[in-house]
Amino acid sequence: MKEERKFKRQCVSCKEYKDKSELIRLTKDYKSNELQINEDNSLKGRSLYICKNEKCLETAIKKKKIEHFLKTNLSEKLKEELYTVLNK
Repeated sequence: MKEERKFKRQCVSCKEYKDKSELIRLTKDYKSNELQINEDNSLKGRSLYICKNEKCLETAIKKKKIEHFLKTNLSEKLKEELYTVLNK
């Protein structure tokens, strides 16, 4: 029998490959150009993944990796939402 394929995604901060369930997905919606946390994978557009740990999130924000990859500005409101998701 064939093994079930597990797709891995790369964290934008630490560059490690992990299962989707271990990562936070950020998506720049293609219609509104708005950056949002995409927990249920319902949004379509350009996306990136960040590990669910504080070190990776702080590094991505500090080095502006999110802004660079998605070519948009990261609002303070979204930063707060990211930390809230992280602490769940």
